[in-house]
Amino acid sequence: MGEARRVRRLVVDGTVWFWSLRHSHRDGTCRDSLSLTREGTSARLSIVFRAGDGRVVSGGGYWSGGSVGAVAGGDMNLHEPGSVRKLLDAALAAGVRAPAEIDGWPLFDALVGHAAPAGEGRTGAAGVRTGSSGPDDSSAGREPADGHTGTGPDSGPRSR
Repeated sequence: MGEARRVRRLVVDGTVWFWSLRHSHRDGTCRDSLSLTREGTSARLSIVFRAGDGRVVSGGGYWSGGSVGAVAGGDMNLHEPGSVRKLLDAALAAGVRAPAEIDGWPLFDALVGHAAPAGEGRTGAAGVRTGSSGPDDSSAGREPADGHTGTGPDSGPRSR
């Protein structure tokens, strides 16, 4: 389990991000949480994947830790820097700024190219669910995620 919680470094267009992955259980539901923090800040962006209705997260059974997927097709390994980069780019392009906790499934759906299951709520830009982004949903005092140019994952310096 220590490997999963290890803080790793990702460089995106010259901006350093630190990220880690954690598996937990809340209200009887498995969830994988990808946490990202831009260097020099303490504001965390959490991208959370909860198991349920056509959604599968790691936690034993058939998949290794850090895997998320949809019954409709597609999967991601959240231990892979490329997957983390794609999710971060999609969140930033949708206007998400730390501190925030967001549902990762709309980002996943946008990246793998299929529609969300019925009843998943309203979504905004790039399929990111609108509404409360965290426990207090206070926008005041949030730090912007500077350094992101809004370009796609294949442009600029490669992620490390």
